[in-house]
Order: sequence, then C-alpha cells, then structure tokens
Amino acid sequence: MACCNGNCASSSTPPAGPRYRRVLWIALVLNAAMFLVEIVGGMRSGSVSLLADAVDFAGDAANYGLSLAVLGMGLRWRARAALVKGLTMGAYGVLVLGKTAWNLAAGDVPEPYTMGAVAILALAVNVAVAVMLYAWREGDANMRSVWLCSRNDAIGNLAVAAAALGVFGTSQAWPDLLVAAIMAALALTAAVTVVRQARQELASLKTAPAAGTVQLVRSRQL
Repeated sequence: MACCNGNCASSSTPPAGPRYRRVLWIALVLNAAMFLVEIVGGMRSGSVSLLADAVDFAGDAANYGLSLAVLGMGLRWRARAALVKGLTMGAYGVLVLGKTAWNLAAGDVPEPYTMGAVAILALAVNVAVAVMLYAWREGDANMRSVWLCSRNDAIGNLAVAAAALGVFGTSQAWPDLLVAAIMAALALTAAVTVVRQARQELASLKTAPAAGTVQLVRSRQL
C-alpha cells in the first residue's frame, strides 16, 4: 500500500467525509446496544465466548468514538488513535485468554440456546457494520483498525454460534472455551497489524520533515 503526501491510505479509498462519520456513528450506537444485550445473555447462559464478545462490543464502541474524535485531525493524531486502539485490542485478547483459563479450571457448562440466539443477533449487527465500512478497509491505520474490528467481530459471532451448537451436542464446555481462545487470538493478531501500521505512519511523519529540510538547504546552496 503506497504512501502519497504522507497519507498511507489507498488511492481507491473514499475520503473520511460526512458519509464515513455517519457510518461511524451508526456503528457506535449498534455496538453499545449489543454490548448490553451480550452482557445480559452471557450472564444468563454462563458463556465465556459470549461475555468475551460483549467486552469486544464495548471496546469497539469506544474505538468508534475515538475514531470520530480524531476524524478531522491530521495523520499524526489518527495514527496515535490507531496505536491506542491496537493496544486495547491486544489487552482484550489477553483478558479473554485469562477468563478462558479460569473457566476451564472451574468446569462450568454454558446454556446453548441463549448463546445461539444472541450470537445470531450479534452476527447480523456486525455484518451490517462491516458492509458499511467495507469501502474504507484499505485506508490509513485508523480506518483499517475500524474495519478489522468489524471483520473480526463478524467472524467471532459465527464462532460463538458454532460453539453454541457444540455445547448443545456435547453437553460440555470445551466448544465455548475453544471459541473464546480463537477470539482472543484474532484480537491479538489484529492488534499487531494495527500497531505495526500506526508505528510506520508515525515514523514516516518523523522522517518527512527532515527530508524536506535537506531539500530546502540544497536548493539554497544552489
């Protein structure tokens, strides 16, 4: 993905205009609502993967709000926001792994019907958000982090629904715990991707002024 004028967004990516801002607001509201739904569903069913997905919805709502806050700012601030979001996604992955290990030791079996119903509702929400954000998937680190969040959430919802079927079929907790671990791995992978791109964008901003200064000195010498 080539950089142009200090902005590493693809030339085919639409600008972050009013349409993108509107999509982020819709995504924020939907994610905040689904956080509440999944918290209740996770508590009622005893599902680790559902609770993990609820925490993910809360983190995404905060990330969309952060993206809206820096939307009109320069690339430096957008890259810094992406760096914060990447680190948050990484922390979420570690948290889910810890909760998975805890429930593995406890041996509790979740209730699959609530798991499945809430997972399907969450999938519908996340697919809708992912479709709305698809046009900006190759943007700068901030845009890309938003896209990766929505993509990972849709994948996670499918996995939770599959876990519900697994728990129903086996009457054991391991499908739920396995999916929770996979969701944690997805979060950690996305975090590495976003943090790497954000650091590259920040590094390019540091070298750009220096290159401009050298060019100015040479022109004066001539």
